[in-house]
Amino acid sequence: MKTGLFFGSFNPIHIGHLIIANHFAQYADLEQIWFVVSPQNPLKKTKDLLEQNHRLNMVQLAIENNPRLVASDVEFYLPAPSYTIHTLHHLETVYPKNKWVMIMGGDTVETLPEWKDYETLIEKYDMLVYPRPNHNLDPASFPKRIKVVNDVPVMEISATYIRRAIRDKKNCRYLLPEAVHQYIMRNELYN
Repeated sequence: MKTGLFFGSFNPIHIGHLIIANHFAQYADLEQIWFVVSPQNPLKKTKDLLEQNHRLNMVQLAIENNPRLVASDVEFYLPAPSYTIHTLHHLETVYPKNKWVMIMGGDTVETLPEWKDYETLIEKYDMLVYPRPNHNLDPASFPKRIKVVNDVPVMEISATYIRRAIRDKKNCRYLLPEAVHQYIMRNELYN
């Protein structure tokens, strides 16, 4: 099975994440998209990072009625910090028949040289890159396994903005799936 891996903190998952995943589920040659909830991204600070099970619960709520979208906690059981190369090696062992394709934003692809064993990643795995605001991508400058997909809707929604707005007691319900919004309010998260 050809499976897209959408790695992220999902702190929280929002409609922008869902629109991107749905686009790739509909228009790319992928049978499923897995939201891989990362417990700790080695390139990000963990100061505002919500506990991993809350983030996984929100992803599950956000995608519960779409069989092509899957919430994955695979990195919860691997050593921290979460290195993508380790996760991919683990997935290849557990699911040897799957073909893994990474999905990432244009802002993230720019950081690839900072990733552990990034040379192996770009040699061995296909990557689908979607545009992000204020990041100009030159597809000709990327290795052949990295494909820029320009027809993905571009939105300026960020989890950082949502967390700040919730702390400031602003209404973010239209930036989040309703079930995720209710979960955040019920559990008094990001206050």
